Amino acid sequence: MLSITGVLLRHRLLHFNHPTRFFSAASPHSSHLPLNHPTYMVWSANTSLGKTLVSTGIAASFLLQPPSSSTAISRKLLYLKPIQTGFPSDSDSHFVFSKLDSLSLRHRIPLSISNSVLRSSLSAAESMRYNAEFNENGICNLNFLEEKIVTGAPELLCKTLYAWEAAISPHLAAEKENALVEDCVVLRLLENCLKEEMNGGGKREKTNLLCLVETAGGVASPGPSGTLQCDLFRPFRLPGILVGDGRLGGISGTIAAYESLRNRGYDIVAVVFEDHGLVNEVPLTRYLRNKVPVLVLPPIPKDPADDLSEWFDESQVVFNDLKETMVSAYLERIERLNVMGKQAGEIFWWPFTQHSLVPEETVTVIDSRCGEHFSIYKASDNNSITQQFDGCASWWTQGPDPTFQAELAREMGYTAARFGHVMFPENVYEPALKCAELLLDGVGKGWASRVYFSDNGSTAIEISLKMAFRKFCVDHATLLDICEATEERKHIEVKVLALRGSYHGDTLGAMEAQAPSPYTGFLQQPWYTGRGLFLDPPTVFLSNGAWNLSLPESFSKIAPEPEEYGTFTTRDEVFDKSRDTSILATIYSAFVSEQLQEYSGITQSAHVGALIIEPVIHGAGGMHMVDPLFQRVLVNECRNRKIPVIFDEVFTGFWRLGVETTAELLGCKPDIACFAKLMTGGMIPLAVTLATDAVFDSFSGDSKLKALLHGHSYSAHAMGCATAAKAIEWFKNPETNHNITSQGGTLTLRELWDEELVQRISNHSAVERVVALGTLFALELKADGSNSGYASLYAKSLLKMLREDGIFMRPLGNVIYLMCGPCTSPEICRPLLTKLYKRLGEFNNRA
Repeated sequence: MLSITGVLLRHRLLHFNHPTRFFSAASPHSSHLPLNHPTYMVWSANTSLGKTLVSTGIAASFLLQPPSSSTAISRKLLYLKPIQTGFPSDSDSHFVFSKLDSLSLRHRIPLSISNSVLRSSLSAAESMRYNAEFNENGICNLNFLEEKIVTGAPELLCKTLYAWEAAISPHLAAEKENALVEDCVVLRLLENCLKEEMNGGGKREKTNLLCLVETAGGVASPGPSGTLQCDLFRPFRLPGILVGDGRLGGISGTIAAYESLRNRGYDIVAVVFEDHGLVNEVPLTRYLRNKVPVLVLPPIPKDPADDLSEWFDESQVVFNDLKETMVSAYLERIERLNVMGKQAGEIFWWPFTQHSLVPEETVTVIDSRCGEHFSIYKASDNNSITQQFDGCASWWTQGPDPTFQAELAREMGYTAARFGHVMFPENVYEPALKCAELLLDGVGKGWASRVYFSDNGSTAIEISLKMAFRKFCVDHATLLDICEATEERKHIEVKVLALRGSYHGDTLGAMEAQAPSPYTGFLQQPWYTGRGLFLDPPTVFLSNGAWNLSLPESFSKIAPEPEEYGTFTTRDEVFDKSRDTSILATIYSAFVSEQLQEYSGITQSAHVGALIIEPVIHGAGGMHMVDPLFQRVLVNECRNRKIPVIFDEVFTGFWRLGVETTAELLGCKPDIACFAKLMTGGMIPLAVTLATDAVFDSFSGDSKLKALLHGHSYSAHAMGCATAAKAIEWFKNPETNHNITSQGGTLTLRELWDEELVQRISNHSAVERVVALGTLFALELKADGSNSGYASLYAKSLLKMLREDGIFMRPLGNVIYLMCGPCTSPEICRPLLTKLYKRLGEFNNRA
């Protein structure tokens, strides 16, 4: 005989202590959610449409099954209400608790049920006649519990996470009752509640569990901090049930709610609403193209005296269908996630990847992205979804936080709906024009007058080379006239001046503009000849707490004692333009002049027709910081010889190094510059090549054959241009990017990497050198010859440990790096360095 202990009421009040009144909105929330049981959010197109009735119906369908041998596994339903206002007179969790209690008695199927309230405002606690103490946040750690325990029966757990007394919008209630709660705090408590039950709740027996998380109000109703709930809960991206509106006008409201969720990346597995006799399900089903089931509930009795028991019985078939849809969608999702890694290894050809070194179990399955975090699926860990910080900025493209990601998604959706794709030559449309205007008033301000659109950085480089070579030919018309007169024009070879260790892309022409490297070997590019004069650059790095200059061997004869020139107390000294009058500047100038001498005479068969540099940082070449004085001297020497100057800012541009354009760091301007990656916030491919009037004029003429004959089907794609325009404005606006500071009228990013931690890492015995600038932190691990270089696997064990810490990183041989976005808070960057420093010690011990 089942033992019923009865209904017990008890309460426990604890202090909810936190050091500040507000929890920082920038505080990272790195979740770890098991997916070993189906978990759904219950959304609504508006308030008062019956979310709680739907939750109750699902609970009844799941729990109130007649006992049989096939249901020997215990069943449990977890109902969570993260945000509740109007409490305690209105409590959705109590409603589910009481209705299931009533339905279980009606159907004579015993249930073990409980309802608890975990946090509340002081006003809500006092209205329950609790003499509650509270901390300065105005939030009580309240564990009010009502329960009915039936041993061995299916179990219902209802929990309200945060409650306020006022029956108004949560953000107004929280402000009115002086009980504010930040988003990350709500998410953390929600995560803990889900994890506790999904991990068994301390019990060993196997349980068939279903979790429901019911939102408050409509899809876009504010949470307690003012953040819309569709944005607040986005880090978890739980699949959802949408409670629609069957009334007049409900079709529009339901579709708007559905689109709001889909545009934020949520999966909605079913739409359900009350029948009002208007057959709203027909147009909704047509709109959803039968991909999402639309279920209709019987009309809900309006008599307050009706306990709804008959209505729930009448609705049982609908709720059974809804429950089966939810379970089926969950199983399909898990099955798909479980096979993705294997399928990827069988059909993908990943870039820059040796497939024989990638076991199936090491393939990272990314379910989604929210701001700077991947949601990683791990089958080996309770089929869990774990958030990892994207320390590679997804191949150096990413910059948005969650708020900006949603903003860009809306911009892209609007632009795609408005334009799709349209032809660009001899046409104009608003996104392209606005983007071009912002570029010329931003990264091109003071020098550029023309914007050429393409689709990726490597292509932008190809275009820049064509521009530069034409400009060189026009500026050196006498040379060409001589060649034509002597019929030797075919023997003229135009080269680039470039730096060893620079990288300008994977297309054939771009590869010709870079020195021999692992990327250009015969196995990679048999056509490669290296059409350039490639110089070894001086580099700067942080080691043992000091910034040091390293001169290559080619300088040994003219600068035999580099220590005289090369130690800096601070990084700012490296960029100080007073160095332009130093002895080292003279040495650099003499060196460059000597190297160019061979290509300067009219009678020479080869000429340097362009200078191309990655300003300040060589990215793919190993994250080396080139001495800015040397690059400045290079630019000046080429200008004196009418050699066009190209800045490859595909990696370094748009705040990657702390300024909008690295021309600000170098203190000199190019003739041509290439941008991509962060230009669109990394959301969509787009590249541009900016040029001066003089470069543009070199293509003018009376024949189309003199024009720049280059183009792409998706040139100036409207979505890319609109996204870029939004990103350019967002990144440099202090109202949207709180890292922006103004120094002497110049906008820069505040320091993102903790200086003390950077210094400590540079002193670590496992570290050869460090570079920290803007959004970039890079270090080279000390390694012997066999463990260094691009092909090295030396860092593999360290990166594995960091991924266990929630940091996703991909190395450049024995060089590893962390990269954040221009909007990333230093409070997020600091724990990254802390984890890295700790793991360096463990790595060093193992090595």
